[in-house]
Amino acid sequence: MTEKFYYDNKIVRNFAIATIVWGIIGMTVGLLVALQLFKPAMNMGSQYTTFGRIRPLHTNAVIFAFVGNAIFMGVYYSLQRLLKARMYSDILSKIHFWGWQAIIVSAVITLPLGLTTSHEYAELEWPIDIAITLIWVVFGVNMFGTIIKRREQHMYVAIWFYIATFVTVAVLHIVNSFELPISAFKSYYLYAGVQDALVQWWYGHNAVAFFLTTPYLGMMYYFLPKMANRPVYSYKLSILHFWSLIFIYIWAGPHHLLYTSLPSWAQSLGVAFSVMLIAPSWGGMINGLLTLRGAWDKVREDPTLKFMVVGLTAYGMATFEGPMLALKQINAIAHYTDWIVAHVHVGALGWNGFLTFAILYWLIPRIYRTELYSKKLAGFHFWIGTLGIIFYAVPMYFAGFTQGMMWKDFTEEGMLRYPNFLETVIQIIPMYMLRSAGGVLYLAGVLVMTYNLIKTVNRGKLLANEPAEALALEPGYQPVGSDKKVHRMLERKPFIFMVLSLVVILIGGMVEMMPTFTIKSNIPTISSVKPYSALELQGRDLYIREGCVNCHSQMVRPFRSETERYGEYSKAGEFVYDHPHLWGSKRTGPDLAREGAKYSNAWHFNHLMDPETMSPGSIMPPYEWLISQKLDTTTTASKINAMRSLGVPYEAGYEKQANADLQKQARTIAADLEANRVKVKSDKEIIAIIAYLQRLGTDIKAK
Repeated sequence: MTEKFYYDNKIVRNFAIATIVWGIIGMTVGLLVALQLFKPAMNMGSQYTTFGRIRPLHTNAVIFAFVGNAIFMGVYYSLQRLLKARMYSDILSKIHFWGWQAIIVSAVITLPLGLTTSHEYAELEWPIDIAITLIWVVFGVNMFGTIIKRREQHMYVAIWFYIATFVTVAVLHIVNSFELPISAFKSYYLYAGVQDALVQWWYGHNAVAFFLTTPYLGMMYYFLPKMANRPVYSYKLSILHFWSLIFIYIWAGPHHLLYTSLPSWAQSLGVAFSVMLIAPSWGGMINGLLTLRGAWDKVREDPTLKFMVVGLTAYGMATFEGPMLALKQINAIAHYTDWIVAHVHVGALGWNGFLTFAILYWLIPRIYRTELYSKKLAGFHFWIGTLGIIFYAVPMYFAGFTQGMMWKDFTEEGMLRYPNFLETVIQIIPMYMLRSAGGVLYLAGVLVMTYNLIKTVNRGKLLANEPAEALALEPGYQPVGSDKKVHRMLERKPFIFMVLSLVVILIGGMVEMMPTFTIKSNIPTISSVKPYSALELQGRDLYIREGCVNCHSQMVRPFRSETERYGEYSKAGEFVYDHPHLWGSKRTGPDLAREGAKYSNAWHFNHLMDPETMSPGSIMPPYEWLISQKLDTTTTASKINAMRSLGVPYEAGYEKQANADLQKQARTIAADLEANRVKVKSDKEIIAIIAYLQRLGTDIKAK
């Protein structure tokens, strides 16, 4: 007997609106970030809009607001139809939607205020992390509740990717969010140094894998056949694609840490699995593109399919380039350069952006029961968006190659040809300008799409509850001629499928992380490395607050070009008290691992107040507020106690005298500044950050 029911299109509509709104906001912030790289004054003189503070706002807005809402839009639409069932709970759907928007708003508020953990793609502080966990559980309960009450026994390939996304993101978020709170919006990671770096990039790489990739592959497997009116090219290839992808991807994180202080065996595992990753990634791309066989005439006419094709092509390019960048010889040149920025944005703008646009153009007219307002405007969006990607990526590739080669260039006499890091920055400023032009084009395309979709919505009416009917599934039901093959049987058992997916993704993480955490010889200690003084600890937190890690690394790699420029290469034992690590992923400014005692206190003061006075042509913004804002010393005792509980060997009771030591060191620095004709009170924030900078690398600095 058939049952009548209704699909919930209202929740799909809500996530679609949120996708568009946050997409515009996130990309506008990204454009502001890009402009500041050649015109620092674009921060408008405010501490809340400097590059260091709003760059993580841009990444979080694009990844979790724009892409995140697009994922939920696509999942809620496709899941109901694949399972022939309304979502398990309308209330959970609403909690999920509004909870996710509240999390995004909290990020918009806290990140410009400097409330950040500094972990890439995980900068939000501990209360927001808890909220993310709760809302993710709500999403999971709603999804699996729908799977349980389904009327379709077989779970289509898209649902496999949705299940893997849910379980893996949950594991990644929980493991990467082990923090010790010291106040409502301040915490320290339980991990330190090398261990923290490994966890962060295990999370960071797999956030790309299981938030920006697997759910989009699931949506590709549903929406592309619908748009082309063709079946997926190969069911067997989809099985191979899914299981090999989720198993291999989880191992690849260490390729972000090549030539660092991470143990070599972990680096080698990252390289090996990164190279293997190209096979399943391209298997998915090929499966998608070959689904369009016989439909290329339709591709030429249908802008949604154009977006799909270019999106899949961008996915193929990014997933070829990723393994290539994991090769040590290439990584030695590319890492810390704008090459990585180009690589990331080919994936984000091409793969995630264009697939999202295709789904919006296809989905909105259907739930509003009308035709798209203008195919010509959609075509214009396609071409201006494609040009935007080209104008963004090509200059960044050029900038990356230029940086990498200039950093390593020696004269015939064996001297660095460009010993001043700023020379390499000035050389690529025209590329930053072109990159911004590409951003303008891409954002203009999004605005055109928004206009087109608003006009489309105004022409139709939302079918909030779409009628449907399907046969009810009876317990133990098996379709006639059912396939007894193992995978076909597995596709009918969602919880076994989920557990098996969990086991597959846990293997790589456990193999890579457990030895690093349990075998002491992996992270040898250095007797001369001591905990930070109270003032230096406060200064380090200010460094984190201002987002300095977004432009400066603290990791000298064992290359002659780096040891000549910066000093002794970095050792694992140097970072045992660093909660969190601050190795960085991009050098817009020079490495600071050996910054201590390199310049005078007065030099640092003037450099922070007006960078161009010390480094003509610098694109670093001034930090005038550091001289006027008083250092908050009320948190010193709690910070010392927190660090001690994390294993930093502060003496028992030191928290009681920590502020006295802090003031003594601050007065010494202020007196030295005054002797150099710089008058500043010892209780200002700038004193603390100078103390931290002067400490960097001095514990093992070569004589």
